[in-house]
Amino acid sequence: MGEILSRDELIQRVARDRAAGRSVAFANGCFDLLHVGHIRYLQSAAAEADRLIVAINDDQSVRTLKGEGRPVLAAAHRAELVAALRGVDYVVIFPEPTVGPLLETLMPDVHCKGTDYTLDTVPERDVVRGYGGRVAIVGDPKDHSTRDLLARIAHEGT
Repeated sequence: MGEILSRDELIQRVARDRAAGRSVAFANGCFDLLHVGHIRYLQSAAAEADRLIVAINDDQSVRTLKGEGRPVLAAAHRAELVAALRGVDYVVIFPEPTVGPLLETLMPDVHCKGTDYTLDTVPERDVVRGYGGRVAIVGDPKDHSTRDLLARIAHEGT
């Protein structure tokens, strides 16, 4: 089971992993109402390195990104669910609008994004390239979304 860490704890843990010669992958997202697309994304990301960090948007940043009524689950609950997934080593909750500051601090070997991106459209690609990391597009086709799941639940409830 993965660990939910503060930013400072995560920095220390990554330093220990690097000292032990382990590679580090990084994935991020809201992970509001887990679905199969999330699982496939994170399992693919985990295959990119020895350790997988998952950064989860805090509640306010999800609200800003997704709109009122989101997130459905609080950040602490989303973090606990993600930490329980096979392949996830560390989970951290972040408040910034992007993961750029976390990437600059942690400098993971691989920054993993889902298939709704291309190598040229990953917003943090310049940050990752700047410290010598690489970007990987992982997971299955983006055929799943929390928004669609919520719409289906609302429709079936009427």
